Amino acid sequence: MYEAQCAVVGTVITNPVKRSTPTGDEVLSFRMASNARRQDRNTGEWTDGGTLYLTVTCWRRLVRGVGASLMKGDPIIAYGQLRTNEYTNRDGVERADLEMRASAVGPDLARCNVSIHRTKAVAPEAAPDGDPGATEPVDEDRDHDRIEDDVRESVPA
Repeated sequence: MYEAQCAVVGTVITNPVKRSTPTGDEVLSFRMASNARRQDRNTGEWTDGGTLYLTVTCWRRLVRGVGASLMKGDPIIAYGQLRTNEYTNRDGVERADLEMRASAVGPDLARCNVSIHRTKAVAPEAAPDGDPGATEPVDEDRDHDRIEDDVRESVPA
């Protein structure tokens, strides 16, 4: 079995579709396209190259995040394992599609702006009464302020 890991920058070309496997696992898939575009140094004109089309499948925790965040037309970066999916279509013709089993998917921040909505996390800390087995919610406001300060420091004025 080959395990070619790669990142592909492109655009979502179908709305993500979620389905369940017979074992109850959820899987989400969508198609994306990646276009090559180059500037001709002699003329200064932009020329379009070929287009790479692939199906991206997301499993486990990635299903919820991608399903809630992406839709057709969004610029993305997908990272995962590439595979060739070979099959016979209804007309009996042998076909092959390129599939990526994604381990990470996110917006391409060179082509869009996003805001991040974090879900509440629970940290394995001792409760105020000293019980080490109990947990209490993380103070998201404190962490959010720290993150905003970090971002402000890294952004040139």
